Amino acid sequence: MPHKVWIFDLDNTLHDADAEIFPHLHIEMTRYIMSELNLEEEAACLLRQHYWRIYGATLKGLMRHHRVHPHHFLQTTHQLDDLPKMVRSVKRLRHTLQQLSGRKVVFTNAPMSYAERVLKLLSIDGLFDQVFSVESSGFHPKPAMRGFRHLLQALKVSAGNCILLEDSLPALMTAKRLGMKTIHVSARPRRASYVDARISSVLELPHTWIYKTYNNAEHRQQPGT
Repeated sequence: MPHKVWIFDLDNTLHDADAEIFPHLHIEMTRYIMSELNLEEEAACLLRQHYWRIYGATLKGLMRHHRVHPHHFLQTTHQLDDLPKMVRSVKRLRHTLQQLSGRKVVFTNAPMSYAERVLKLLSIDGLFDQVFSVESSGFHPKPAMRGFRHLLQALKVSAGNCILLEDSLPALMTAKRLGMKTIHVSARPRRASYVDARISSVLELPHTWIYKTYNNAEHRQQPGT
């Protein structure tokens, strides 16, 4: 059995971004749209939400319909000087991730600079073989199939050897269509048909049948075990 690749979303999967980070980013993105597109605050906010619903990321809509430069957008909206105060540490997260055999990857719609800062603040930087950001995807953010294909090409792995942990159902749907195993990280009680397992926190991963099946299998394959 080939080694499995555990692919983790970042925000609201490895940590809670809803509490402080996302509200701040929403304000900054709205301000950016107001400035660049000369819109009032309400219209800019509605446009931000509209593009997020359609494309999974506001940036994609701004690039496609308004020729916004992605690097300028990301640099302007993701400065987050107070990020150390916004990131909430997760006890036992590092230990849980260290127990995983196989490769570990972060796949996020956020910019690389932000992702690296958050991982360091969570004290889990260095545990991942690769951080695949929105720049890495060629600005084809999840749930776009094209972004997923860029990821698989970069990892040189087939989708059937990957397990995605993610809070976004549209992203999980794309992953399932490609042939990945899917784990929904959410407190929602219901499980979608394209989700193989649901957990409320990454800390619950060792209790899933996916972990018990694939992690234990890889441990048995390692020489000397």
